[in-house]
Amino acid sequence: MTRLRRLKSQAPAHPLEDDNLLSEILLRLPPQPSSLPRASLVCKRWLGLVSETGFLRRFRAHHRRNPPLLGLFFEDVTRISFIPTLASPNRVPSGRLSFQFDEGDQCRFMGCRHGLALIFNSTRLQVQLWHPVTGKQLRLAVPREFGTADGMLIQNGAVLRADGYVHTGRRSSPSPSPSPSPSTFKAVLVGQDVRYTRAFACVYSFETRLWSNLIATPLPSRDNPMGVPNVIPGSIPCLISMDDPSVLVGNSLYWNLLGNSRAILVLDLDRQSLSVIPMPVDTYADDGASFRVMPAEGGGLGLFFLSDFSAQLWKRKTDPDGVASWVMGRTIELDKLLPLDPVASLSILGFAEESNVVFLRTPIHLFMVQLESLQFRKLFETWLWCICHPFESVYTAETGIGVGRDGAELSHNS
Repeated sequence: MTRLRRLKSQAPAHPLEDDNLLSEILLRLPPQPSSLPRASLVCKRWLGLVSETGFLRRFRAHHRRNPPLLGLFFEDVTRISFIPTLASPNRVPSGRLSFQFDEGDQCRFMGCRHGLALIFNSTRLQVQLWHPVTGKQLRLAVPREFGTADGMLIQNGAVLRADGYVHTGRRSSPSPSPSPSPSTFKAVLVGQDVRYTRAFACVYSFETRLWSNLIATPLPSRDNPMGVPNVIPGSIPCLISMDDPSVLVGNSLYWNLLGNSRAILVLDLDRQSLSVIPMPVDTYADDGASFRVMPAEGGGLGLFFLSDFSAQLWKRKTDPDGVASWVMGRTIELDKLLPLDPVASLSILGFAEESNVVFLRTPIHLFMVQLESLQFRKLFETWLWCICHPFESVYTAETGIGVGRDGAELSHNS
């Protein structure tokens, strides 16, 4: 009996008794909001491990290449509201990821990416970087050239992680850095002069804590079409869209241009250059058309062009001589895919870069369509006419799961 006790005491410890090894196992749980709260209910030891701030940071960093699509942000009068799209038990309550403006401030939501959101505060001439999961904020004064009477009008912006993300059109490949830091992010503002003849961009680096010099390019006009077809004489000037958020492909950002021409504004972050490229289709020829720049299937720049119930997926390709052109790929007959009323109309409400999901609305319903599999869901009836911003991020809740009206309700953010 004594020898048996000695052998048992000399036996190697069970893998789950090693906290370091157990942490590595828990780190690989699915990046769904319910994963860590459920693990925390196993025992006090597991609760302690998954509640550590360091572990939560590692969990978010480990899964940032495949973040779940948590829901949609949309701008209200005094706040940014959140609409969850996941089903219970992963459904994040709306109030957990909503943002209240300071009293008297006029704010505009410019988009979100890589777990951060960018908000322009026109009252204070600041941009606010907001981490919805942790609730942390950082305010930056905009460059002096923006927002002055003789300067530029701020039209749009973007935020992105700058530590090696390469968007391929489906998922992003992160750098090997195990723990993200604020120095890995960049904020971008784009605008145009008050005469609508030139576009400008400025990039803030969290590593240098400085805004870059202004980057500029001419905008297409009736007198200077710049190779952009279908410039409309006598129409409103060329405008950088304030509603459509940026799209990240590779290390370039893209925004829709509206007004007297349909074109795309491109900011190449590697070359620090700004340029304009034409659209592949004349959207003025179709009154019911709408479009959204997107990552193309298989990588590169793409376009989702919606005309009535037909969607065309375009891709921009470059030949061996370096000449770029647009090529049409698939066509999706949405009236054969979605349960639509024959008299309904469709419009694009938003696009999720990482998940390759487009949000389409009818006058009363909101649909999400995964463009690779063509799987779809009818989310809910909606009165929303505004632009929505899909939010893809790893949500880490503190510990327990409590039962709410939606079923399992997550605990407070960590």
